[in-house]
Amino acid sequence: MEYSPAPHTPVSGLTMVTPSETTVDDLHPQVEYNLYGAVTAARAVLPAMREAGAGTLLFTTGGGSVNPIPMLGNVNAAAAALRNWVLNLHTELSGTGVYAAHVAISTWIGANAPEGFPSAAPEQIAPIYWTLHTERSRPEHIFTG
Repeated sequence: MEYSPAPHTPVSGLTMVTPSETTVDDLHPQVEYNLYGAVTAARAVLPAMREAGAGTLLFTTGGGSVNPIPMLGNVNAAAAALRNWVLNLHTELSGTGVYAAHVAISTWIGANAPEGFPSAAPEQIAPIYWTLHTERSRPEHIFTG
């Protein structure tokens, strides 16, 4: 399973707010979208993976989950919560045959990146997921381009 909470069009209730301007009302939809969505997705497949003793759970966030960007204060907080949960899940599942890992992507994916923002082609990023799935050795990969 791969979970990537990244809207490419505006989603009602999902806004970007700096840390000092963040309210619970700004943060709640981000936590719901990022963390609660991941937990729900994982719970849908994890029982069968545990029973089989095999499976991979990969979760993607933006790089702000590791290196926050002020204009994304509420988004980064929710993504960091997802990252923390995934790293904890990785530890819990160790030795069960089920593997969980986090991927933080600190670039714009594809063309049309905002000026001055690093970008990468999907073909540059995709192998990260395959390597994590096949090697199953680390809980996280931070892609910076």
